[in-house]
Amino acid sequence: MQTKIHFRLTLWAIFLILLLGMNVSHANEPSVTIKETDRCPVCGMFVYKYPKWIALIVFQDGAHYFYDGVKDMFKHIFDTAKYTPGRSAETIKEIYVTDYYDVELIDAKSAFYVIGSDVLGPMGHELLPFKDQESAQEFLEDHAGKSILRFQEVTPVIIESLGAAQSMRHPEK
Repeated sequence: MQTKIHFRLTLWAIFLILLLGMNVSHANEPSVTIKETDRCPVCGMFVYKYPKWIALIVFQDGAHYFYDGVKDMFKHIFDTAKYTPGRSAETIKEIYVTDYYDVELIDAKSAFYVIGSDVLGPMGHELLPFKDQESAQEFLEDHAGKSILRFQEVTPVIIESLGAAQSMRHPEK
């Protein structure tokens, strides 16, 4: 009888540990939700239509902005005051990008970005984010990518080189 009770208690303990572990794993996800009315502060596009391309910046005071691609997100980071007067890049708390394959938000600073591929985003040429180097390398090889960059390697010159397409050119949704 005591063995059955001990076994059941052990099972409950394992269950609780697993349940608590699942809650911890979601702690790094952003606590904001995109709405149909959210617009990119850089280009003005409604970003809700392009879930595969969403990027997000959250400021220390909780203010947040969504983007229709990584390119516009970096433009905002590089010239924060231009796109959000009164704010500075130093007050950015979190930055997220959407993993191209999994279509889920990941930490932008740990992502791998493919540049120069044959896949276009809502605003033309784009940096495509991946959660790991293997996925980025596979994409690069499959889509004629030029190179893989890390967050800290992206510069204003690189963003400028991607151009600022003004019209939709068959983006992949």
